[in-house]
Amino acid sequence: MEEHLLTVRNLRVSFDTYAGEVQAVRGVSFYLDEGETLAIVGESGCGKSVTIQTIMKLLPTPPSRIKEGSICYQGKELTALSDKEMEEYRGKEFSMIFQDSMTSLNPTMRVGKQMIEGILRHQKISRGEAKKRAVELLGKVGLPNPELVYRRYPHTMSGGQRQRVMIAMAMACNPKILFADEPTTALDVTMQAQILDLMNQLKKELGTSILLITHDLGVVAKMADRIAVMYAGKVVEYGDARQIFYNPCHPYTWGLLGAMPNLIQDVKSELYAIPGTPPDLYAPPEGCAFAARCPYAMGACLKLDPEEYVCSDGHVSRCWLMDERAEEVTPPDGVPTLPRKSVPGKPSGNTLPEGGTAHE
Repeated sequence: MEEHLLTVRNLRVSFDTYAGEVQAVRGVSFYLDEGETLAIVGESGCGKSVTIQTIMKLLPTPPSRIKEGSICYQGKELTALSDKEMEEYRGKEFSMIFQDSMTSLNPTMRVGKQMIEGILRHQKISRGEAKKRAVELLGKVGLPNPELVYRRYPHTMSGGQRQRVMIAMAMACNPKILFADEPTTALDVTMQAQILDLMNQLKKELGTSILLITHDLGVVAKMADRIAVMYAGKVVEYGDARQIFYNPCHPYTWGLLGAMPNLIQDVKSELYAIPGTPPDLYAPPEGCAFAARCPYAMGACLKLDPEEYVCSDGHVSRCWLMDERAEEVTPPDGVPTLPRKSVPGKPSGNTLPEGGTAHE
């Protein structure tokens, strides 16, 4: 069996609050190989950021707790490590680009001081060599006059410049995995494209794997090798980028793709909108979490949580519509149709109730 760089199996993470337990992540599984980019896509609140912050052990305990699951990095079980042991991994093996560079950088410290702090922590070099390394990285991420940038404070820089500083800091110790939590959210379109090109360039030069968190499918199309679509704390569809974009199998994925503007469609046509709101994870629904918002929901969807159906090699979906006994449905305009003939069978343990038909 091939060993992956990072493997997450059946991860369940909850937050204990005064109002009760919030089940933020509910059985997430995926893997990441060397030199590839995996994108986790979904609406705000679906558990994307909680998943990667759990991997890096950045969440305070309490209120957070890992209820179940495994996080394995190069054969090492990370859930068994103490905070002290995990410090050897953060910065050296794992690095993170946060979505808001202004609040992630210390406003009272110059950029250079913040950069060399991590370099000196993980590399046995002198302070002078650490400064040289920091200036070199600032130049590599496209910042003009890196010597001057090294001495500046974060508040004197633009959003795009601060985000480039964040990338330089993240790459300072040549990490094996770069976690990017919506790294282009606060940037204009032009700067977004430059940051994405920069990340792809660094990935090729250094062989770094990227775990990208985003709700922007345009960013995913440019960056991702494989995609995990999350909804209400679960991965509802998983496959490589071509499978997800050209052969999606879950109604939630159809909705995300249908909501994207299409440059070749009629400019007067309306974008598809997913009705309703995500469920309350204080009390997740009994069946499929997406059933209340799904125009194709059946009786089984409201009672039973679907297991994974195999759509094609490496492509799976958690949806009762993939069961060969379900009625044929038509996705929204502009979204590829459901490949029902390729479905090999039904999942074990669940039974599709008779008479379960799609409703409006």
